[in-house]
Amino acid sequence: MAQSSNPSKLSLSSNFTPKPLLKLHPNSSLPTKLKRPPTFKILSSLSLPPPPPPNSKVTSNKTLNLVSLLRAIPDWADRIQERGMKQNRALYNHEKWVDHRSSWRHLRHLLSSLQSRVILSLVPPVLAFTSVAVVIAGYNTAVDLHWLPGFFPVLRASSLPYQLTAPALALLLVFRTEASYSRYEEGRKAWTKVIAGTNDFASQVIAGVDNSSDESIKSALLHYIMAFPVALKCHVMYDSDIGRDLQNLLEVDDLAVVLNSKHRPRCIIEFISQTLKVLNLEESKRTMLESKISCFHEGIGICEQLMGIPIPLSYTRLTSRFLVLWHLTLPIILWNDCHWVVVPATFISAASLFCIEEVGVLIEEPFPMLALDELCSVAQNNIKEAIATEKVIQARLIGKRRHSYKHSPNGWPNT
Repeated sequence: MAQSSNPSKLSLSSNFTPKPLLKLHPNSSLPTKLKRPPTFKILSSLSLPPPPPPNSKVTSNKTLNLVSLLRAIPDWADRIQERGMKQNRALYNHEKWVDHRSSWRHLRHLLSSLQSRVILSLVPPVLAFTSVAVVIAGYNTAVDLHWLPGFFPVLRASSLPYQLTAPALALLLVFRTEASYSRYEEGRKAWTKVIAGTNDFASQVIAGVDNSSDESIKSALLHYIMAFPVALKCHVMYDSDIGRDLQNLLEVDDLAVVLNSKHRPRCIIEFISQTLKVLNLEESKRTMLESKISCFHEGIGICEQLMGIPIPLSYTRLTSRFLVLWHLTLPIILWNDCHWVVVPATFISAASLFCIEEVGVLIEEPFPMLALDELCSVAQNNIKEAIATEKVIQARLIGKRRHSYKHSPNGWPNT
């Protein structure tokens, strides 16, 4: 109370004059503590994005895991399919034909189903459509048991549209497979002509070129002829190692020229043509040998046509879309008659029809289905055997000429 009675002490007058903490003179310098330039922190709503909510990162990770899981199965099936496309096919002999028509073949084929790349490549579509059938069957069951509100309808439909469109789907699959098989047959015939032309060309060179003057050039020409089917095989087969396949047939310099060329089979043909010009042959014989090269050009044309021109894509897409829509709606069509049996019915239908379509797609590219490696090996072995046989026969004939006897009319040799 004594302080409140003294008004001078409670005065709030502004007699105070502020004094600067530092007096800066014109020639004075800043203290050492202030030599570092000041830093400023800008606080703005636009400077940094707001931190994401804690659940968004978890949701994005789950989405990525689900997408990677859904992609893993088709990628696995594609790897199996491509690995099977690169397998070497074998030519059949008598033992394989006996095994092929054996009465045990059905059981053997059934037990080896899980090793078939055709069946394994069907896992993604068959699994997808079977899952759709399970979902539709579960939904209809929930509606029938009144687990869902009453305004949810049961997914059912008449089977009459399927009865009308089933022949169209069957015709699509038959024509698709038939068109693919015709391409396979055309590729097989083209390679039959190439191998037969190779053997014929080599036999003409062996018989028509003299060994005395052009033995080294003749040997090089025969190796070029043997190299052509190998070069054509590597030209039409994906991921082929032409350097490895030709290293035992061509010299290093010749192989380097072939590898540097853009069209390896035509480069081999050019080697053959230039070698024929170097040989000491009669003009008629040289013309005859040059005419044998036409079968090589024809083989290249047919193979490149089959590789570059597939079956019309509209036909392939129509068949695929028809199959997909058919199996997406199949559980709805069969629900009234089958109920939960729609699940195995969809599985069997998808496995059967998609398997037919898959076979048509596989044989559409005919060359991985043919035993091209063995065909090239057979051609090389035939030519090498013909060369060895020619030397043996020539030696025998020369020996007979040296040791010939003059026979009398009664068949006994004269001494």
